[in-house]
Amino acid sequence: MTTAADAIALDEELAGQPEASAVALRDGSQVVIRPVGRADAPLLADGFARLSPESRRMRFLRRKDELTPAEVRYFTDVDHHDHEALGALDRAGGRGVGVARYVRDTGDPQSAEIAVTVVDDWQGRGLGAELLARLSGRARAAGIRRFTALVSADNAAMAGLLRSVSASPVHGEYGAVEYEIPLAPAAGSGSDRQRAVGGHDGRGQGGGSHQVAVDGGRCATALGERPHEQ
Repeated sequence: MTTAADAIALDEELAGQPEASAVALRDGSQVVIRPVGRADAPLLADGFARLSPESRRMRFLRRKDELTPAEVRYFTDVDHHDHEALGALDRAGGRGVGVARYVRDTGDPQSAEIAVTVVDDWQGRGLGAELLARLSGRARAAGIRRFTALVSADNAAMAGLLRSVSASPVHGEYGAVEYEIPLAPAAGSGSDRQRAVGGHDGRGQGGGSHQVAVDGGRCATALGERPHEQ
């Protein structure tokens, strides 16, 4: 149960973290978006537990009942350069409601694979697009020029979001489609939301009734294995 103390604690956390931002979504609900760190392991595990089986399948492209301790460490112990992760917290209660991450391709340092996940009861509010826009801004600053995303072929919501940011399908395999998303060059003015992904802001794309998730090899598991090889 959310309490006033929870909200006050989150506001104090926001004040103490210069990289944290309060964001109002299109339905008026508010989140705090900030970089993920090691201390967020309990928040990430709680968020995973609140995903429906279908949302987990959309995220990992296979059945996924639990996260191993190694996976939790991998998803939270990030260097914020080659592996970046941004988390969204419900400002009213402090629980994790979404995560977006990229993992740089070691063979192509200007490319990174992305994954975006939003818990079921926060889908359809525009949070996925907000996280993706902010993640792309950080990626551009780290020298990344394009994202790739491996998406379940039946994930219509994510396909719609990717189309809105000029993503192009480049490959299909094992019931999944790989997309490539160009990142607009860094600009001297304007917000990440306006310029971050392909020159579009992604407004109006919140994921609908489906899991807002993209997945691929480097983002899939702590061991970096392709989901269909599990």
